Amino acid sequence: MKKNDRAEASKKVAFYTLGCKLNFSETATISRSFKHEGFKRVDFSEPADVYVINTCSVTENADNRFKTIVKKAQNVNPDAFITAVGCYAQLKPEELADVDGVDLVLGATEKFKITDYLNDLTKNDMGEVHSCEIEEANFYVGSYSLGGRTRAFLKVQDGCDYKCTYCTIPMARGISRSDTLNNVLKNARDIADRGIKEIVLTGVNIGDYGKGEFGNKKHQHTFLDLVKALDDVNGIERLRISSIEPNLLKNDTIEVVADSETFVPHFHIPLQSGNNELLGKMSRRYKRELYADRVAEIKRLMPDACIGVDVIVGFPGETDAHFLDTYNFLTELDISYLHVFTYSERDNTKAAMMPGVVSMRKRKKRSKMLRGLSAKKRRAFYESQLGTRRTVLFEGENKKGYINGFTENYVKVKAPWDPGLINTLHDVVLTEIDEDGLVRFEYCEELVAVTA
Repeated sequence: MKKNDRAEASKKVAFYTLGCKLNFSETATISRSFKHEGFKRVDFSEPADVYVINTCSVTENADNRFKTIVKKAQNVNPDAFITAVGCYAQLKPEELADVDGVDLVLGATEKFKITDYLNDLTKNDMGEVHSCEIEEANFYVGSYSLGGRTRAFLKVQDGCDYKCTYCTIPMARGISRSDTLNNVLKNARDIADRGIKEIVLTGVNIGDYGKGEFGNKKHQHTFLDLVKALDDVNGIERLRISSIEPNLLKNDTIEVVADSETFVPHFHIPLQSGNNELLGKMSRRYKRELYADRVAEIKRLMPDACIGVDVIVGFPGETDAHFLDTYNFLTELDISYLHVFTYSERDNTKAAMMPGVVSMRKRKKRSKMLRGLSAKKRRAFYESQLGTRRTVLFEGENKKGYINGFTENYVKVKAPWDPGLINTLHDVVLTEIDEDGLVRFEYCEELVAVTA
């Protein structure tokens, strides 16, 4: 497709993003490249000339959803040009290319040059694949998402040097590498200048920040340096750290967050198992004692902090005793909620070859038990916050006549729909938990008026 043809205002592009916050930030960057070529972005449910699906391969379910999403695009416009990018596209490009309706599959390095691969947008008889060897994914492409009006996902790091036995991410994204500190700060200022109230730091392994900042493994800057520098940027209302490995969340970083006016008291820390034997089989870089120490330190400095936990059930060799070890460990921990993942075999991982396969029936039963525990933990955390004064940032969607928001420590609140509240911060006192599990509140300014 010629450059002037691309400038036709009639050309439309739509995006569908699977997976993590990092994928959402990268979709935003890819979207901007289309905008530069004259495309108009529309919703995925609307007719478009090009549909781009940013894939995920963390769970089997994410893989299976791909065909369904392709069919959705075909139902809206059977003649549309359909492109797959992302982790699944890097790991199994031929498999995606074989899906009926897919025209182009781009791997880890090619996805950011997507408009260079578009021809005249004529449908292909077979999906065309452009996918590098993952060793070539050794350069950094910065990105941030401005999809919502209230928060932005700012990518600071990509790739991973860890070799967890169940994980395909290093094969999908390559080695650990980081944005330059100056560029991260510039992007943060740009986001703040657009009126976005909250920035969420994202990456594959953000605690590894600094590695690859200058195209090598030199650690001139660390994650602590990044946190301190961002804390000094004017104009940012809130900074939130996304998932960070427990061995890379150091006490000095916790202390900076505790003293910060902008970093919020919310941590999401992957555990995966509360049993040390299984942690070893997973090739995780810590034992459960270190994890418990990190939680204790957070709660010592920030008693009202929200702590989320990732955990995997049904890993090969997980006995009933192993699972109960995890369940009891989590029960005793002062945490706020769980993200529970049912183990699924991934091609070319060590775990897929391990003995002691856990039946799907047991995997589902254990997953249900931990999800029940998560509901209890979240309820207990919300109850502990009733009567406290918090600051709420309101979201931008009408949810059946209500607007939702989040406190700095990640309590989800609700109020009658009022579009004037979107992307505004308000001091409130949390008052009660509604029947749907969300929290009601009273505005502090109203309380002052009543008592005056």
